[in-house]
Amino acid sequence: MGFRCGIVGLPNVGKSTLFNALTETQAAQAANYPFCTIEPNVGQVGVPDPRLDKLAEIAGSAKIIPTQLSFVDIAGLVRGASKGEGLGNQFLGNIREVDAVVHVLRCFENDDIQHVDNKVDPIADAETVETELLLSDLESLEKRVPAAQKKAAQGDKESKVIASVLGQALELLRDGKPARLTQPKDDDEARVFAQAQLLTAKPVLYVCNVEEEAAAEGNEFSARVFEKAKAEGATAVIVSAAIESELVGMDIEERMVFLEEMGLHETGLARIIRAGYDLLGLLTFFTVGPKEARAWTVHKGAKAPEAAGEIHSDMQRGFIRAETIAYDDYVALNGEAGAKEAGKLRQEGKEYLVHDGDVMHFKFNV
Repeated sequence: MGFRCGIVGLPNVGKSTLFNALTETQAAQAANYPFCTIEPNVGQVGVPDPRLDKLAEIAGSAKIIPTQLSFVDIAGLVRGASKGEGLGNQFLGNIREVDAVVHVLRCFENDDIQHVDNKVDPIADAETVETELLLSDLESLEKRVPAAQKKAAQGDKESKVIASVLGQALELLRDGKPARLTQPKDDDEARVFAQAQLLTAKPVLYVCNVEEEAAAEGNEFSARVFEKAKAEGATAVIVSAAIESELVGMDIEERMVFLEEMGLHETGLARIIRAGYDLLGLLTFFTVGPKEARAWTVHKGAKAPEAAGEIHSDMQRGFIRAETIAYDDYVALNGEAGAKEAGKLRQEGKEYLVHDGDVMHFKFNV
């Protein structure tokens, strides 16, 4: 299962600096969190998870394989993108293909780096991008909804569903609100809404790019962004692209010393990766053995056969049961044998909802 986060932002906000630091830092940490370049502007990174290291230590695993996220450095945006200005069509097309939007906002003053609007205002920057996405969605739905309403009036059942859920999205857009605030009332509406691929339906993570001195606590600019995120039910993190660039090429020991001196406990990039993972509504389960300890990704609400299918489609097709140990029990009882002896290894069937941190072994027959 591949999950893609698109990194967007206006010119000179630090978007590409962050993407380059993300990919180069992950490349430098290949022993723990591997990075690979899929395309020139796509980086695949491991999701930091200290639980995986602990499981590998207990099981004596030879290899550690984290779960992965892809980050896409999306072409820059200019006003009028929704009408095809600049690289508008490419920009909008790339966003349509990602699962979440990571919106980098300039939250620092620097006279040597010119802002496209000659002023630092992260809220206005965010609104520039959001307006282009909203206009694109608005144009799409103003054509689709009336057509669906006409067919619905003639008794077409599918068109009734389309008219209902996309009509609600259209009203939000007309009020200047993102389509992600739409609330489908059943599975059919949820399916139609997902198939519409609306740009403003994507979950958003705001990344506040601050100066080095503000990397730990943020500044007045980032405070405003956090207020905006809270009001929208979105997520925000603070990062200094300047610091992340300095970390590139350092070994782990040097990196930790440098971060401590800056009053930081982890890299900003680690926060971005983890926040992106949470933003997508994902959870992690593990498979552990002497050969490897591995993290896998499923959506929250996934059942055991779906988790098995992440490993191999045959496992899902021929699913019998899942032997499951909660992470805390696995650690407290020092591994599978101890958990089994204490009665903490459970036999779960097809309706079992996977929990974050489950250590699983699947029985199947094909």
